[in-house]
Amino acid sequence: MGQQTNGPHVVWFDDGKRPNVADVLEQSDDVAMHRLDFAGEARANWAVMESAHVYCITSTRDEVPDEYKADEQLIERCPNLLVVSTSGAGYDPVNVAACTAAGILVVNQAGANAEAVAEHAVGMMLGLSKKMLATDRALRTTRGQPRETFKGWNAEGKTVGLVGLGNTGRRVARICGLGLNMRVLASDPYLSDDVVTERGAEPRSLDELLATSDYVSVHCPYNAETRDLLDADALARMKPTAFLVNCARGGIVNEDALAYALANELIAGAGIDVWVVEPPPLDHPLLGFDNVIATYHTAGITYDSRANMATWNAEQVLATLAGERPPRLINPDAWPAFERRFNAVLGRAPDRFEG
Repeated sequence: MGQQTNGPHVVWFDDGKRPNVADVLEQSDDVAMHRLDFAGEARANWAVMESAHVYCITSTRDEVPDEYKADEQLIERCPNLLVVSTSGAGYDPVNVAACTAAGILVVNQAGANAEAVAEHAVGMMLGLSKKMLATDRALRTTRGQPRETFKGWNAEGKTVGLVGLGNTGRRVARICGLGLNMRVLASDPYLSDDVVTERGAEPRSLDELLATSDYVSVHCPYNAETRDLLDADALARMKPTAFLVNCARGGIVNEDALAYALANELIAGAGIDVWVVEPPPLDHPLLGFDNVIATYHTAGITYDSRANMATWNAEQVLATLAGERPPRLINPDAWPAFERRFNAVLGRAPDRFEG
């Protein structure tokens, strides 16, 4: 636990990631930074949590015990809580509706690791189409296959379809379109056709994208609208020579449907970085396919992105406590109630709000 007691209290459960928001905020004289441990004694943890003004929480749902997820129960126990700030783009461990109802802002660090995730997704596309892992395994073990067994495809001239064209998707569009000379399609219901075009892609419906793409890469958020978005019916619309990559969130691609599609050669292979349960069990069906590249939710984990996330998080926390509207606000509808809560807790009103 931090030694400072001045200023609003910020809580972070230290999960061993370095650098993190606490590393940065401990250098500030404007807040009292507290590091806790999920494995610590619950009574001691809650003694600190109940005085928290800001709760900095990891974006990965399975890394947060249910007791410490930002839900209605936690909100009831934390009467001073003003902000829940996630470490990355995701906010799965946060009940956004409950926070909004209570006047608590939810913010994320969308874009801080976008370049890392985009590069990982493109790396998976290339690894799949070049059969790199299959070749590596054979070279280390059997060596019984001729080289022609591992004949792959060039990316140049192929079509990549992006499901979501936000911070990460637009970077994949840049790498694939400008770097690999690929045709780039995108399906994003929240963007106009003009914006999609400006971001380097051709707008398409999801059905059109699935039917015509050689690579489908998922970059949308996980929510009620996108849960099982790529189910059995959607995967059946893909080309049998196409590859699927998901570096967004587990649950957007139905894992059972994907295993069926691979087993029945409805698609050519898949790259999966995110899972419904993380990490997936060792006997997970998708781990049994040679044409699947499986990673440990590591797409966004680089030295560069960790530094970005820590700095962005800390800067946004300090700005919000200073009364500014945060730049990566998930629940803007909470602002009127937040103003009242902020005033009641800190004795002053937020001083900059631009509609």
